[in-house]
Amino acid sequence: MKGGGGAAAAVVDSSKDGHATARASAPPRSFVLLKLVVRPVLLFAVLATCFLAAALVLFVVGGGGGAVSYYRLPTLAVPDVLVAAPCVEKEEVKEVERWWARPAARSAWHNMSDEELLWAASFEPRRRGPRRPSAPGIGKVAFLFLTRGPLPLAPLWERFFKGSGGKELFSVYVHTTPGYRLDFPPSSPFHRRQVPSKATRWGEASVVDAELRLLANALLDLANERFVLLSESCIPLHPLPAVHAYLTRSHHSFVGAFDDPSRLGRGRYRIGLAPVVSLSQWRKGAQWFEMDRRLAIFVVADVRYYPRFREACLPPCYVDEHYLPTVLTIEAPKEIANRSITWVDWSRGGSHPASFGAGDVGEEFLERLAGKKGEKERCMYNGQPTNLCSLFARKFAPSSLQPLLELSTKILGY
Repeated sequence: MKGGGGAAAAVVDSSKDGHATARASAPPRSFVLLKLVVRPVLLFAVLATCFLAAALVLFVVGGGGGAVSYYRLPTLAVPDVLVAAPCVEKEEVKEVERWWARPAARSAWHNMSDEELLWAASFEPRRRGPRRPSAPGIGKVAFLFLTRGPLPLAPLWERFFKGSGGKELFSVYVHTTPGYRLDFPPSSPFHRRQVPSKATRWGEASVVDAELRLLANALLDLANERFVLLSESCIPLHPLPAVHAYLTRSHHSFVGAFDDPSRLGRGRYRIGLAPVVSLSQWRKGAQWFEMDRRLAIFVVADVRYYPRFREACLPPCYVDEHYLPTVLTIEAPKEIANRSITWVDWSRGGSHPASFGAGDVGEEFLERLAGKKGEKERCMYNGQPTNLCSLFARKFAPSSLQPLLELSTKILGY
């Protein structure tokens, strides 16, 4: 078309069927992009809202529990390592850890209280474990020294222990006066074998407290199978291998118990012990015991008898002379040999046995104690009569050390 006028020309498109169709103008490009992005987002949001709403309904109908059912969602199994630990105060954690602690093998020292110690020692493995490779089938004998301070006869005991050829046969524990510190070189069997101690007084329950403390410390070592109580005035009468064999092969524990009808026996019975202990069950015996692991665990775990003895058996009732003989006669009469393996001399009378100094220790004296000369003892061992009845002897004064060292190899065999 010719001419002015400035009118826009119409665009005509010939369609396939011959009709003319007018083309609309194209929408803006930004609007197209907005439709492509927003539509999927809105669709996803609607679906997610519906899913959450359905889940909430099912949870409410199902009671809010987590178990799988037709009315509630299943609980997903989460590995334990991903579950957050409960919030526990640090002090509480430390307190629990103390109860499960064990003293280091190189030392007998620890920071457990008496209650924690007795609790830890009362455990008893029920399942047979692997044998120790160092000494297959051989348990150790724990030597428990109840002392008032120093060990004046330690050189003799060191000779005795070193005669075994190794430490697989024994372990050592020493209870002393609080504040006293033993000082032995690393080569000594007594090195770092002192246990946390408390004060003791002769004739009082504190003596048995100390015995239980020693017993419990030794029970922490699962290799200890026999436990013998000794004092600083005791000496061994035979070599360590012989002592070890005698104890570990025994079918009984060596605790003396007898019924003494006199005022020094039944006369010490206290009515406060009833009904746990009756007068007919009352027994007396020496405090220097030897026992196997099963009885030792029973003793440290005892909360039935010992609290009653502590409360009712006051001087002139002596807990150390009556507690174990009475309780083990009640609970395990067939498991004790009803005799002691520690020789003492009561022939001089009095409240304490005879003590021996340098002037008393000679060849004939030691040979008689070791059963090599003179009238020999007779006793029962595993149901058979024997002449070997005493493995230790007391009371030996510090002045006896030198003659004992001079004669031990020749007469005592170590």
